[in-house]
Amino acid sequence: MKWTWVLVAVLLSFGGLSLGKESLDFPEYDGKDRVHDLNAKNYKSVMKKYDVMVVYYHDHPGSSRVAQKQFEIEELALELVAQVLDEFDDEDIGVGLIDAKHDKVVAKKLDLDESDSVYIFTDDEVIEYDGEFAADTIVEFIYDVLEDPVEIIDNSRELKGFENIEEDIKLVGYFKSHKSEHFEAFADAAEEFHPHIKFFATFSPKVAKALELKLNEVDFYEPFIDDPVVIPGKPYSEEELVEFIEDNDRPTLRKLQPHNMYEIWITTPELVSLFFPQDDDVEGEHIIAFAEESDPDGFEFLEILKEVAEDNTDNPDLSIVWIDPDDFPLLLPHWEKTFGIDLSYPQIGVVDAGDADSVWMDMDEGDDLPSVDELEDWIEDALSVLYIIWMFSTMMKYDNSHILFL
Repeated sequence: MKWTWVLVAVLLSFGGLSLGKESLDFPEYDGKDRVHDLNAKNYKSVMKKYDVMVVYYHDHPGSSRVAQKQFEIEELALELVAQVLDEFDDEDIGVGLIDAKHDKVVAKKLDLDESDSVYIFTDDEVIEYDGEFAADTIVEFIYDVLEDPVEIIDNSRELKGFENIEEDIKLVGYFKSHKSEHFEAFADAAEEFHPHIKFFATFSPKVAKALELKLNEVDFYEPFIDDPVVIPGKPYSEEELVEFIEDNDRPTLRKLQPHNMYEIWITTPELVSLFFPQDDDVEGEHIIAFAEESDPDGFEFLEILKEVAEDNTDNPDLSIVWIDPDDFPLLLPHWEKTFGIDLSYPQIGVVDAGDADSVWMDMDEGDDLPSVDELEDWIEDALSVLYIIWMFSTMMKYDNSHILFL
C-alpha cells in the first residue's frame, strides 16, 4: 500500500480534526514523543509492554527531500494517534515504526510483507489497515478492531441502530444462547472478517421476529439493499459461513470511505488516480458515481443509484463505487482535471483502470436527473462502448506476425 503527501496532508489541521463523530474530537499534538522506533534489539520488549501494538512498516525515506518530508508528516500523524490512544482506558496500545531498509530482520520475524502499510497486532491476530493515512481514520479503525467481532442486539433501540447501518456489509443471526455451538461457529466466522464486515446476533425471540429470523438462521445484507439474503443450509459451520461471505462480498453498490480505500495509482498526470475498495480487482472497468449526500441533487441521485442496485442485486458483473466528494476534498481538483467533469453536481462514469479511458453520462447542471431505467440503459451502453475501445486497443498491440499467428 502506498500513500502520498496528498493524503497525509489531510491530518495536519490538528486543531479542528475530528472523526465525524460527536463523541471524539482530536486534541492538538502536545509535543511528547510516544512512537517507538522498533529494531532487532528492542522490538520484543516494546511489543510485550502493550496489549495492542500498531506498527507502521515504512520504506526508508533515503536522501530525497520530498520523501523525508512525507515521512515526517506520517510520523507526526502517528504521534497524534499514539497521543489519543494513550487516553484509552481498556487497553494499553503502543505505536511503533519499522524501517524497511534497516530493520528487514524484524519485519521478517513479524511476517510483514508489504511496506508502507500499517499493521495492528492483537493477542491472536494481525490486521492490516488499508485506509487513508490520517490520524482520525486510523484511530477509528483501531477502536473498531477492539470491539467484539459480534455485536448483540437485545432490544428495539439496538435493533433500530442495526437497521440504520446501510453503507456496510452486515450479517445477523438468531441463536439460542452464547453457549450455542451454532453461535460459536458464527462468532468464529466473524473473527475472520473483523472489523471489515459487521456481524450481529440476537438471542431474543422478539428481536428475531422483527427481523423475520428463524432459529440458527443468518441473514446477509448488501450495502444499501433493504431485503437480506437468507444464507441457505442452516445450521452452518464456520467454513460454510466464510465461503458464503467470500462468494458474496462484492456488493452492487458500495461507498468508498477513508477507512476502506487501499491504493492510489499516480503514474503520469494523464492516468487515473482512483481509490478502489480493498477486495476489488483493479483491472477492467469500474462504474464510479460522484454524489454529495448533503446536497439535494446528490441525495436524489443516490436514491436512484440505490434503486439501480436493488434491481441488479443478482447481477454479479455490476458493481458501482459511490464517492461522496465531501469525504475527499483534496482530491476534487485532480478528479475534475483527470476526467474533465464538474463535481459540483452528480456524475457517473465508466472508467478503465488500466489507461484512464472513461465515458461519463451527460448530466448538465440544472437538467433533470435520469430515471432508474434511463440510468440502467446508459450503464449498459457505456460498458459496451468501453469494451469496444478495449478490444481495438488490444488488437493494436499485436504486430502483423502475431495477428497471422492467431
